[in-house]
Amino acid sequence: MALLQVFFHSEVLGKQVQMNVILPQRSRGQIGMASIEEKVDTYPTLYLLHGMSDDHTIWERRTSIERYVSERGIAVVMPNADLSWYTDMVCGAGRYFTFFSEELPAICRDFFPKMSPRREDTFVAGLSMGGYGAFKLALNCPQTFSCGISLSGALDPSYLYSSVRAPFAEMVFGNYDRSFKGSVNDLYAVSEKLAASDRSKPRLYQWCGTEDFLYGINTKMRDHLLGLGFDLTYKESEGNHAWQYWDKWIQDALDWLPIRK
Repeated sequence: MALLQVFFHSEVLGKQVQMNVILPQRSRGQIGMASIEEKVDTYPTLYLLHGMSDDHTIWERRTSIERYVSERGIAVVMPNADLSWYTDMVCGAGRYFTFFSEELPAICRDFFPKMSPRREDTFVAGLSMGGYGAFKLALNCPQTFSCGISLSGALDPSYLYSSVRAPFAEMVFGNYDRSFKGSVNDLYAVSEKLAASDRSKPRLYQWCGTEDFLYGINTKMRDHLLGLGFDLTYKESEGNHAWQYWDKWIQDALDWLPIRK
């Protein structure tokens, strides 16, 4: 595998942006790690999103994601999202949803031509805030992302409005009734609209620990999505909001993805 640190300019955000990228490499000499051996024309791509307190380096620092994807021949894009909640923020110039849904895939495919442009080969995953971002991108942009993975996802940010983070929620999403509810940021509304349409539907994977403070939010979203008929694989286990569980369950999620080892 190759690990690249990429610094580039985003026209959408109007600033320099960072991402780490893992690219498949044909190799027979890597000690203790399998890799692809045959030459491929294109490879699947997973956009892997970080949580609220972290950045684009965190998946490499807290897990063995590079080792997990090596034999699968899959590229991994780990971009920085700041504290955006993957949202076109009301305050400031952070149009992060537009950046992640439109600009970033185009930039990655331009920089790395072997990244497959096919929907069937493009996936998005994340934890906590990134789990929300992953489902948000998959449900709003099923023409781009065929699969979405949420680990301990903060899948209903409306809980922020009833906490000490209420002023922050207003800065990101705007007023709850006027701006958040029913918008592209409201996964309940987005999933209902998609379910009622004839658009392609993403396959979804969801895990949450039973001791996680977001467990109730996750089970409520699970029931909602299943009730709408989405192809959702839901799993839970003992665990809280911690990396020891995300490191374990990202491996299970990778096995779930429709890719050939």
